[in-house]
Amino acid sequence: MTPRKIILGVIAICLAILFLSLGGWQVRRLSERQAHNAFLASRRFGPILALDSLPADTGEAHFRRVRVTGSYDYAHEIIYTLRGRNGSPGVNILTPLLRNGKETVVLVNRGWVYSPDGTTVDLNPWREADTLNAVGFVETFPTQGPFPKPNPTRPRAFRRLERAALAKQLPYPIANYYVVLTDSSSSASAPPRVEPLPLDEGPHRAYAIQWFSFAAISIIGLVIFIRRT
Repeated sequence: MTPRKIILGVIAICLAILFLSLGGWQVRRLSERQAHNAFLASRRFGPILALDSLPADTGEAHFRRVRVTGSYDYAHEIIYTLRGRNGSPGVNILTPLLRNGKETVVLVNRGWVYSPDGTTVDLNPWREADTLNAVGFVETFPTQGPFPKPNPTRPRAFRRLERAALAKQLPYPIANYYVVLTDSSSSASAPPRVEPLPLDEGPHRAYAIQWFSFAAISIIGLVIFIRRT
C-alpha cells in the first residue's frame, strides 16, 4: 500500500471516529431530552393540587399543576420584559394574588401582551375579573445571575424575575414560586396565556443520523478509493 493510501486511510478512519463520537453524543442528548420530557409530562399532566398542598421544596413543586383562587391586586403588577411570542416582542403580566387568611402573596403570570419595545405596556386594558379560580403550573424564580437592575423610571419592570428584587417592590411577602396560568378565558381583557414549552425531542435524532451517515461515507469512500487505485 502506497504512503498516499495510508495517509488517506488514517484521515478517513479518524474522521469516522470523530463522526461516530458526535453521533453518540447526539444519541445521549436525545436520551436526556426524552427523560426530561417524561419528567415534565408526569407533572404537567398530573393531578391538580391545591397551593397549600405543594411540597415545601420548590424543586419538587416545579411544573406541578395547581388550582389558584383569590383576589388580584392590580395596583402592584409586575412587568416581565422582553418576552417574545411568534416572533413578536412583548411582555408578560404578573399580578399579585391575595388569598384569604394568607399573609404570603402568590404572583400569577396572567399571560403575554404585545409591546413594540418589549418593555412598556398600558396595563389598564388587561384587567380581568377581580377574583381568580383557575388552573396553572408552578414556575420557580431563577437563583443564578446576572440580574439586571430595574430601570428607576419603571421599578416594577424586570428583565429577570429575581425574587429578592421583586419583594422590595411589593408591600407584602411573596411565595418562593409563581404560577403561570394555563386556563383560557372568555374575557376580552384577558391576555393570551403563556404556552408551556413543547415536549418534543428536538433535532438530536436527525443530527445523530447525520453524523453516523458521515462516518459511513468516510469508510465507504475509503474502501472505494483503495479498490479503484
